[in-house]
Amino acid sequence: MTNSNIFSFKKFLNYFWIAVTGKETEFTSGSIRKAIFMLSIPMILEMLMESIFALVDIAYVSQVSVNAVATIGLTESVITLIYALAIGLSMAATAVVARRIGEKDVQGARVAAVQAIGLGVIISILLGVVGVFYAKEILALMGGEPDLIAEGYGYTKFLIGGNITIMLLFLINAIFRGAGDASIAMWTLVLSNGLNIILDPIFIFGWGPVPEYGVMGAAIATNIGRGTAVLFQLGILFFGWSKIKLVLKDLVFNLGVMINLVKVSLGGIAQFLIGTSSWVFLMRIMSEFGSEVLAGYTIAIRVIMFTLMPAWGMSNAAATLVGQNLGAKKPDRAEISVWKTGKYNAYFMGVVSLVYLIFAKSIISWFNATPSVVENGALCLQIIAIGYVFYAYGMVVTQAFNGAGDTKTPTKINFFSFWMFQLPLAYLAALTFGFGAKGVFIAITAAEVVLAVMAIIWFKKGKWKQVQV
Repeated sequence: MTNSNIFSFKKFLNYFWIAVTGKETEFTSGSIRKAIFMLSIPMILEMLMESIFALVDIAYVSQVSVNAVATIGLTESVITLIYALAIGLSMAATAVVARRIGEKDVQGARVAAVQAIGLGVIISILLGVVGVFYAKEILALMGGEPDLIAEGYGYTKFLIGGNITIMLLFLINAIFRGAGDASIAMWTLVLSNGLNIILDPIFIFGWGPVPEYGVMGAAIATNIGRGTAVLFQLGILFFGWSKIKLVLKDLVFNLGVMINLVKVSLGGIAQFLIGTSSWVFLMRIMSEFGSEVLAGYTIAIRVIMFTLMPAWGMSNAAATLVGQNLGAKKPDRAEISVWKTGKYNAYFMGVVSLVYLIFAKSIISWFNATPSVVENGALCLQIIAIGYVFYAYGMVVTQAFNGAGDTKTPTKINFFSFWMFQLPLAYLAALTFGFGAKGVFIAITAAEVVLAVMAIIWFKKGKWKQVQV
C-alpha cells in the first residue's frame, strides 16, 4: 500500500469516526461529498441494523413452522399501513425540523418535535386498540387459513397492539435526522435491534424461566426492544446531547405548528398508504398460491429489505440535505446533493443486484430448505433485483421531494405507479394470464422502474425549490 493510499484510508477512518459519533452537524456549507458521507454513514448503519434484525427474526421464526413465516408475511403487510402513518408523520417532522435548523431557529425545531410526538401517540393508541381486539379477523381478512390464524394471531395481536413503539421510534429518529443528529438515530436502532436479536430466541423457543411462545414470542421481543429504545430516545431529548433538547415548558399544545405538521404529513401519509396498501393487495394475491409460496415470497422480501434499508439510509441523507439547504436559502446546493447521493446509491445497488442474481437460491435456502419455498423465494429475489439501479435513484429523488416538504408530488407518482399500474398488472399477470407468483414479481419490478423515471422527470422541473413549510 502506497503512502497516498495509507493517507486516504486514515482520512476515511477519521471521517467515519466523526460521522458515527455525530461530531459534524453543519451541512449547509463546505464539501457536498463530505456532507453526504457524514449523514449517510450513520443513516446507512441505522437502516442496516433494522434489516439485520429482519433477517435474524425470520431465521428464528423459520424454525417454528411454515405457517409462522406466513403469519409474519400477512401481519407485516398490515403493519406496513402503520408504517405508512409513522413514515408520513416522520417525513413531515424531518422536513419541518430540517428547515427550522437551516434557518437557525432551534426553538422552532423544538416546538415542531413536541407536536409531532403528540400526534404519533394519539394515532398509535387508536390503532393499538384495533390490533388487540381484532387480530384474528385481520388475519382472516388477509386470506389466512384457520390453522395459520390459530397459531399466529398472538403475533398479530402483540405487534399491532404495541405499535406505539414503532410509531415513536420512527418519529423521534426522524426528528434527530432533521436536526442533523443522524448518529443518535443510528445508536437508537443499534440498541433496539440488538435487544431484539438477543430476546427473539428467548421468547420464541423458551429459555430459562421464560415459556415457549412460538411466533408470538417474536412480537413480544420486538416490543421490548423497541420500547427500550424509545425510552433511550426520550432520555436524549430531555437530558442528552442532541441539537434539539426539550424542557418541560415545551410540552404544550401548539395549534399552528400542529396544523402545519398535519398538512405536510397528509401528503406523506397518503403517499406511503398508497405504496404500502399495494403491498397488502399483492400479499392477498400471493396467498392464493399457498403457504409455501407465501413463505418464499416473505423470506425474499426480508432479504431484499436487507439491502433496501441501507439504500433508504442514503435517501434519508438526501432529505436532510435538501431541507437544511433550502432553509439556508441554497437551493442549487440542495439539488447537487440529490444527484450525487443518487449516483452513490446506484453504485451500491448495482453491486447488490449482481449478488442476488447469481446466488438467489443459496441465499433463500439459508432460511428454509423446503424446495417450493426456495424456488419461489429465489425467483422473487432475481426478478426484483433486475430493477435495483432504478430503485436507487427513485428512492433518493422521492426522499428529496419529501425533505423539501413537497409530499404531494411523490403521492401522485406513487398513485399512478402502484395503484394504476402495479396492481392491475400483478392481478392480470398472476391470475388472468396464468403466470402465477412470477406475475406478481414482474409487476413489482416494472412499477419501481416507472416510479423512478417519473420522479426524475418531475424533480428536474424544480418546483420543489419553492415549497414553504
